[in-house]
Amino acid sequence: MVRRMWGLRAALLAGVLVEPGQAYAACDDLVAGTPPVSRPARSVTPLDLVRLRDIGPPDSSVPATTSPLAVSPDGRSIAFVISRADPATNSHCRALVVLDLRPGAVPRIVDRGGDLQTDIGIYRGLFVRGGYPSLVVPAWSPDGHMLAYLRRDRGVTRLWRAAADGSGAVPLTQGTADTTRFAWSANGQSLMVAARAPAVDMAAEAQTGFLYDDRFMPNVAATPQLKAGGGDRVFTVDTSTGRARPANGPEAAAFEQSSASPLAAKTDGGLRAWVEPVADAPLAPPLLRARTASGTNIACDAASCRGGAVGLWPNRAGGFLFMRREGWARGEHALYAWRPGNDPRRILLTHDWIEGCAPADALLVCTRETARSPRAIVLLDPATGRISPLYDPNPDFASLRLGRVVPLAWKNDRGLDARGDLVLPPNYRPGTRLPLIVTQYQSDGFLRGATGDEYPIFAFAAHGFAVLSVDKPPIVATLEPGIRTYEEANAANYRNWAERRSQLSSLETGIALAIARGAVDPDRIAITGLSDGATTAAWALVNSRRFAAAALSTCCLDATTTMVTGGIAYAERMRRQGFPAFSQDGHDVWRPLALSLNAGGRKVPILMQLADDEYLFALPTFTALRENGWPVEMYVFPDEHHIKWQPAHRLAIYQRNLDWFDFWLNGHEDPDPGKVGQYDRWRALRKASQR
Repeated sequence: MVRRMWGLRAALLAGVLVEPGQAYAACDDLVAGTPPVSRPARSVTPLDLVRLRDIGPPDSSVPATTSPLAVSPDGRSIAFVISRADPATNSHCRALVVLDLRPGAVPRIVDRGGDLQTDIGIYRGLFVRGGYPSLVVPAWSPDGHMLAYLRRDRGVTRLWRAAADGSGAVPLTQGTADTTRFAWSANGQSLMVAARAPAVDMAAEAQTGFLYDDRFMPNVAATPQLKAGGGDRVFTVDTSTGRARPANGPEAAAFEQSSASPLAAKTDGGLRAWVEPVADAPLAPPLLRARTASGTNIACDAASCRGGAVGLWPNRAGGFLFMRREGWARGEHALYAWRPGNDPRRILLTHDWIEGCAPADALLVCTRETARSPRAIVLLDPATGRISPLYDPNPDFASLRLGRVVPLAWKNDRGLDARGDLVLPPNYRPGTRLPLIVTQYQSDGFLRGATGDEYPIFAFAAHGFAVLSVDKPPIVATLEPGIRTYEEANAANYRNWAERRSQLSSLETGIALAIARGAVDPDRIAITGLSDGATTAAWALVNSRRFAAAALSTCCLDATTTMVTGGIAYAERMRRQGFPAFSQDGHDVWRPLALSLNAGGRKVPILMQLADDEYLFALPTFTALRENGWPVEMYVFPDEHHIKWQPAHRLAIYQRNLDWFDFWLNGHEDPDPGKVGQYDRWRALRKASQR
């Protein structure tokens, strides 16, 4: 999708032609100015949340160990990509900016344009686009005059080079293969570049028909998917001429070393530190280790060195700094200083969500967000633990009225720690019992839209709902010793549906705490969920009478979806974890979870808003519920994935979820004339379900 171009010169430099008749976002306010000193406060809306300016991926439920902030060689500036969604044009405003590390500095744009880049993950051995925004991190040239970065235009991700002073930007790679990684040479005269291997030409196979094998994911497409493996192509690009040549062996080896784990650091004196699991098992806690220049290994045996690390850097004062998540259900961030051979010293402990730190001279430059404030850039002094604000990309957000956030903590019936955030309306009067919307399945950082960003928490609260944003407890497999593989861990979770029982216990305990505070009407509680959260929601609808309405972003597990719709590879994986084959009578196995096998039970209104490459999973459930008179409605969004990435879709999903819960929990209808048909259908569903 082509974005608005900024002048003919920029269009010619980019080599992009603007197609007539296409809408483009007005991106003049991508870098925010200073908001008015005084402005009448108003409640937050779904549009406010969709149009937030983002630095790094927007969903804090996905841990980030790589910083979105690139520090200049002289330590005086940072570069980063800032993005803002525009639902009106269904596009994103994006820019590469440079910010000086001094109070009051304003980012200067050095390049504009490009499409949102989304991740391509490996699922069941196949490359699949997941929809989650990719982290784009620019890199400074050794002399600090240039920036290299990845930019996507017209469906291809290329390597670009921009002058740090904003005097121009040009693409360095050509062709149709996506560039995936890059690194500057030591002298800054060339760049090492990795490009995804070209897709296999299936034209010949198409002429005689595709063999249906483990390359197929029927929910994604009626054609085979590309198998993972084979590696990227690595080559060298001359930064002055743009000429490329294949990398030789030593160059490729050095390039791979430059792509090492971010949880590793080295001091000028040759002391190295890294994080690695204490054992070769998927659930083994990672341990902090070090090695001196002479080769002596040092392990940190303190409790603070075991698990939870999210960042590791050399310390100007000697040794290392590391950030870790700790506290109840890992809901806090702590910064430690560690000299190998001594116990770490804690410098900072905060409930604020601190991520993406990078060393800048004697300081760390990081992103920070809280439950009520979106991500901003701060400076952290490791000597004192003091945090100073540097840049807020959303200063106008402070003028909005947000609900009160009440942290809650509990244990479920397995003794696992869990936590959540109860969000109340801005004008909440104590003792008033409100309808409650439960969101899942992590509650970290700014409470935007829950995992997957489809349930606008503060917009719900502004509309008079209480919201319980739940952070799920550790998986039950952590309670079983001797787990050696991920498949064994999954089998332990599935055994007697142990993980689903654990999650429901956590949900019901958290809800009981919210009810006990006098803020929740126990007869008007709704549940939501995406991915694992949707599976927990389905289990809750079958095994609990607590919920009066539901909204699902993905749906649903049963014999058909796991053994047929997901393809051969998915079916074989489920068989290895102990599930019956499709041809076997597996109803007794699936009945505790599958909504499709419980359609004769209590009828709960369910709204499904699904990606077009996942809606086939929902058809058995949707059909069974519809045939049995459940109030169920399903929407399918085109060109979407597990995480939905299009701004117009996100806004529509936000608003429809709000309307759905207002209708079923409160009996209210939006008087917007454009929604007459929606409410006609919903009233008909309600009438039919009451027969």
